[in-house]
Amino acid sequence: MTLAGQAPSQVSSPGADDDAPLSRADTNADADADGTSGASLWAVSTALARREFTRFIRQPHRVIGSVGQPLIFWLLLGAGLTPSFDAPGLGGMTYLEYFYPGVLMMLILFASVFASITIIEDRDQGFLQGVLVAPVPRLGIVMGKVGGASLVALFQTAILLLAAPFIGLGVGPGAAALLAATLVLISLGFTGLGFLFAWGMKSTAGFHAIMMVIMMPMWVLSGAFFPAAGVPGWLHGIMLINPVTHAMTLLRAPFYSDPVTLFGRTDYLIALAVVVAWVVACLALAAARVSKRDRGVTA
Repeated sequence: MTLAGQAPSQVSSPGADDDAPLSRADTNADADADGTSGASLWAVSTALARREFTRFIRQPHRVIGSVGQPLIFWLLLGAGLTPSFDAPGLGGMTYLEYFYPGVLMMLILFASVFASITIIEDRDQGFLQGVLVAPVPRLGIVMGKVGGASLVALFQTAILLLAAPFIGLGVGPGAAALLAATLVLISLGFTGLGFLFAWGMKSTAGFHAIMMVIMMPMWVLSGAFFPAAGVPGWLHGIMLINPVTHAMTLLRAPFYSDPVTLFGRTDYLIALAVVVAWVVACLALAAARVSKRDRGVTA
């Protein structure tokens, strides 16, 4: 698997058209001297988020690369491992069915994290410095970049979701709503984490290398690739403290369980609490990072 190819595809040089929405937001923000009003916060956030998504849709090759790779990975591994896959307690589920939520996790994880690589590109282009010296709320920068990166990741994930009915994993309206909310929550956590690391990175190559070292083991040891049942005790312990394991529990649940019954299950509620706490922590740390006196521009 060559996820290293994702990094260059996520990087683009913002043109004048990309900067225009923020310029309008800055004009609105200048009306408030302290740059902290609700209107200013909303204007900056939406302008930055729109800029991130506009960048993405202008590069269709990013969609092909980011969605095509997990899809091929799922089909090849699913076809190859289904004959030998016989995990206890899964009721004869094929590996294609088992691995599908894991591939969704793979896509939302890497798409969310690597969408934050544009922070480094914006710094190199001088765009980020321009935003930081403007009288705009620092929280708006976090909200805009994280929101835009999440939109990009969710758009890619929605494309892969189209394959679900073809393997018997169709969901009803209630389960679909729960699945959508789960994907949004997970994406916010990963984009917050990506933002936190990207803010202080000097190069896109360095960011990519560090995030691969961190995120690949978290994904593999989340239950996405193989069930936790039957693994050695020490490995099971690592999987339990991995926040992505709990995110994986939330992501699988709408495919296999009635949404009404999920909120009465202790394992689901524990997973939900862990993931919410993890997402809040990632976003809070990202906001705190931006609020530092050095603004992260030369960090």
